[in-house]
Amino acid sequence: MSGHSQNDSIVSTANDSTKIKLKYGLRLGGDIGKLARSFFDDDYSGFEIMADYRLKEKMYLAAELGFEEKNTINDYLDITTTGSYIKGGVDFNMYDNWLDMDNMIYTGFRVGASTFSHDLNSFTVYSIDQYWAPQYSSEVKEEFKGLTAIWAEIILGMKAELFNNFYIGLNLQLKALVTETVPVNFENVYIPGFGKTYDSGRIGTSYSYFLAYRIPLFKKVKQSKPTEFTKP
Repeated sequence: MSGHSQNDSIVSTANDSTKIKLKYGLRLGGDIGKLARSFFDDDYSGFEIMADYRLKEKMYLAAELGFEEKNTINDYLDITTTGSYIKGGVDFNMYDNWLDMDNMIYTGFRVGASTFSHDLNSFTVYSIDQYWAPQYSSEVKEEFKGLTAIWAEIILGMKAELFNNFYIGLNLQLKALVTETVPVNFENVYIPGFGKTYDSGRIGTSYSYFLAYRIPLFKKVKQSKPTEFTKP
C-alpha cells in the first residue's frame, strides 16, 4: 500500500494601505539673496517675490515678479539699468516624500518678460590708433526707455519644509534669450530678470535663495501603494 498526503496551506494576500493627506494651497515667498545683495553691493538693488500653487501631486504652477536696478561700470561704459520683470511656468517634483514630509527636489520651466531702461552715464569710444589720437569720451547722460526682452529658462532646485507650512529653498537657472530691444549705438549689458548678457550672448545663468510660507487651503487624500504579504 502506498499513501499520498498533501500539506494544505492557506495563502492569503492582504492590502495594507495608508491614507496620506497632501496639502494644497498658495505658497508665497521672497528672494533673500537679492535682498542681501542689495544690502552689501552698492551697485545693485532689487527684490523678487515668488508664488506657486499645487495642481497635482507632483505638479505646481509657479511665477516670479521682481524689480532690479544695476549699475554696470567697465573701462568704456557706465550704465545704470532699471526695470521690472515677470516669469511664469510649471515645477515638477522629482522627490518621493516619506510620511508627513513635504519637501521638493524639482525641475521647472519658465517664460520671462522684462521691461527696462538704460541711463548711459558716460562712455569712451575705443580708438585703434591710440598713439596719435586720444580716445573720445563723453559724460553727457543719455536715457533709453521702453526696452523689452523675452527669454525661456530651465530651473533645478529644492524646497525644504523647516516648520509647518514654512519653507526654505534654492534654485539654479539656465536662460536662453529669445528676443530683445537693442538701444542705439550699443548693446544691452544687463537685463532685469535675465541678468548679465555676457557681451551680447544669448545664454545667461542665475540663482535664487528664498523663504516661503504656504497658505493651506485644503487637503486631498493620496492612496499609497498597497503592501502585499503572504500569510502561511
